[in-house]
Amino acid sequence: MKRILTLGMSKIHIKDVWLFVAQVLLLSLVMLSPGLISYITSNDAAVVWGSLQIAAFWLAPAVLVYLLNFYVCVPLLWFRRRYWWFGLANVLLITACNFHLLFTNIDSMPDDYRAGYSSFQMIAVLVNLMAIGIALSIRYVMRQNEKKQKVVEAELAWLKNQINPHFLFNTLNNISSLAQIDGDETQEAIMQLSDLLRYAMYETNKKTVPIGGEVEFMRNYIELMKLRCNEQTKVSSQFSILNSQLEVAPLLFISLIENAFKHGMDSNAPATIDISLTEKDGTLVFVCDNTNNPKPTKDRSGSGIGLENTRRRMNLIYQDRYQWEQTITPENIYHVKITLQP
Repeated sequence: MKRILTLGMSKIHIKDVWLFVAQVLLLSLVMLSPGLISYITSNDAAVVWGSLQIAAFWLAPAVLVYLLNFYVCVPLLWFRRRYWWFGLANVLLITACNFHLLFTNIDSMPDDYRAGYSSFQMIAVLVNLMAIGIALSIRYVMRQNEKKQKVVEAELAWLKNQINPHFLFNTLNNISSLAQIDGDETQEAIMQLSDLLRYAMYETNKKTVPIGGEVEFMRNYIELMKLRCNEQTKVSSQFSILNSQLEVAPLLFISLIENAFKHGMDSNAPATIDISLTEKDGTLVFVCDNTNNPKPTKDRSGSGIGLENTRRRMNLIYQDRYQWEQTITPENIYHVKITLQP
């Protein structure tokens, strides 16, 4: 029993608690507003108290109907397509909450008051129906936003998962080639690959990670990718991070580094790969320059998919907080620059 209660409580998120508190405060303000208006206009305690009593008499049922619909009827009946049960539940709910209004004995009322009481009853029912409509509308908007958020999260997870096999396969190919030349260096490369896999599998399951871990990952990855470089390829990297705890999306720049090695090297000509990442005052600037050596048309391996995935992730996570530059310079250098404000 204790475990069930614990599991039930774990489903209650902080944002749900704040939402409930905000609604209670807003509805309390609505309930108290007639009294506040009376206080401002008359400054008479008896008039204020009378206004509060009238507000409680007319508005309290509508507030109760709203809350029960928002937290019970709409999610449990309407969203499950149990429309008849939803209608029946609200008929019973309005009747129960407004019993004192709908079934009052009007025979004892003065004639002039009795004539208008039926209109008050109708207004009370309409107010309750409005409360149901408001609860349904707010819940619907919230549900649509949650669906969109889940779609975005699923797409981000898919894009990030596409990154992992790429660097793994490339690195394994490099180590395989190295194993035929230098056994000791192969062991060191395998240890570096182990660190890369450990980070990719266990440290990147969060929405954001400290930039310090990302820098270490990129350094190791660059060192492993250098294994496939020939003497004609010059590789340089520079990392200047003042705040290593700055949070960023994991594996954000790795596809760009991977593309630089894929498309920057040429076994028959000199090539350069220059990678830098700097941080100052919370702004990240990533620059990747490599000699532009496009692959033959029939060679489609890594044909821009990494760049597309990175751009898509940037749009989903940092929609209005990044700038992207992508050009080929007159010196035939493929240049990518990202300025990001996490």
